[in-house]
Amino acid sequence: MPKSVMPIKPSDVAAQKSKDFPPAVIEAFNELIAREMSGRSVRILQENVVKLMVEKGLKREDIFSNGWLNVEAIYRKEGWVVEYDGPAYCETYPAFYIFSVK
Repeated sequence: MPKSVMPIKPSDVAAQKSKDFPPAVIEAFNELIAREMSGRSVRILQENVVKLMVEKGLKREDIFSNGWLNVEAIYRKEGWVVEYDGPAYCETYPAFYIFSVK
């Protein structure tokens, strides 16, 4: 008899993503958060986290094509307030994340 498959619950998305991401993704974010944190929040530039992921052996094109920068749900599940801001088509500033303590 085939195994029954159920749709994913919204509450399970973060856990599933963390299983699907290579460890280097979370390691890179964790390192930058720990290094840059002062007070109750930290601003992490997307270009810095991508650079660190590449140094850890990931390919830049894989990082973007696999959505490995979409870590917000994973960190929110762990108690962080996470905001992402990137430039619109007519803007030219570096994309960044803000991780804040609840």
